[in-house]
Amino acid sequence: MLPTDLLIHRQNGEEIAPKFLPLAPSQLKMANQLIDLFRQAKGSSQGELDRQLQVLEGDGTNYRIQRGLAHLLRSETFSTFEIVSPLEPQRLRQRVFALSAQAAPLPQTASQTIQTLAAQLSQELDREVYPDQIQAGLYADLAENRILTQFDPPTPEALLHRYNLSQVQGIFYKASQIRIQAHRNDPGEYKLLFRYLKLFGLMAYIEGDADHGFTIAIDGPTSLFKPSTRYGLDIAKLIPALLHVTKWSLSADLHWRDPYSKQEKQRRFSLDSECQLVSHYPPGKAYDSFLEMSFADRWASFKSEWQLEREVDLIPIPGSVMIPDFRLVHPDGRSVLLEIVGYWRPEYLRKKFSQVRQAEGHNLILAISERLNLEKAGVNFNQTPAPIIWFKDKLSPKAVLEVLNQLA
Repeated sequence: MLPTDLLIHRQNGEEIAPKFLPLAPSQLKMANQLIDLFRQAKGSSQGELDRQLQVLEGDGTNYRIQRGLAHLLRSETFSTFEIVSPLEPQRLRQRVFALSAQAAPLPQTASQTIQTLAAQLSQELDREVYPDQIQAGLYADLAENRILTQFDPPTPEALLHRYNLSQVQGIFYKASQIRIQAHRNDPGEYKLLFRYLKLFGLMAYIEGDADHGFTIAIDGPTSLFKPSTRYGLDIAKLIPALLHVTKWSLSADLHWRDPYSKQEKQRRFSLDSECQLVSHYPPGKAYDSFLEMSFADRWASFKSEWQLEREVDLIPIPGSVMIPDFRLVHPDGRSVLLEIVGYWRPEYLRKKFSQVRQAEGHNLILAISERLNLEKAGVNFNQTPAPIIWFKDKLSPKAVLEVLNQLA
């Protein structure tokens, strides 16, 4: 995604509109020039690549667009920058500085001194490493000296699509609340969207059903007790997943800094399924969060007849829906759902426990982090019908199996 200084937005009243690049010949030509420059820079340092980008940029007025496209090409998605050095640079510097401290002062320039020390170190290493390699590797860990070793070029069209999507994603860095109306769609599209919600750890409140559609309310980063850049990025990551839903609409409330008064003002942003944005996410299965992934990995090495399934079920409850993290299935046909509660906001906890109480007709196990302050959130877990497993940092498969045996 793009950093804040490369986002280009305009205001239309209280509405915020991002800058979109059309797939016009002039824009495609710019994208192609940048892609060719990166392709030719393979094997060169990042500093040399940056100098070439400045030359290409020249005195043009569209420098922010070029910098935005270059920023995307420089990302790990397309480019791999590596430290190329015969020895680990920090260790190499220690060896060279140690030699310098032992040597008598020489009437040489700094560059000549480095050449002399590199030659001495090369001799100590039995000339397995040449002096010029030592000089090149001495500060190879600096960002500007890292080497572009791999470049997987996108098509010019794909790069422009990614740029347009990134301009939209950047809007959500300043969101206080987001409302998504997912209209009646294929159930598989709902499932994928909900799994991405859980993957990114978003505090979402969902109401509706698969027959009529769902309303999803998401707390934005500026609504937290302490605004979180990381949480804002996680919300931005949801947008490519939303594009896989056939019919939807979105509105967001923003805390926007006015460029003239320098004050925070309330602004709005809206988007729908007719936006023509293109997702780079695969339409298939999303991965689990770190906590869920850790539990799944531990369960895989844990000997049990119960099979752990990562597929997400939708549990209908009055006026809402609950999305469990896992389903555990026994060979005899028994099925138990597992919900892991690790979020911290009081409103979210109250909503979650309310859902658990309403889902009492389902076999459900609740795993709760001991780090949550339930009393402060006003949650009385004693009224929860589901059996509870308490955990600290990791959820133990053994603890889950014990509860499964009790249910049996």
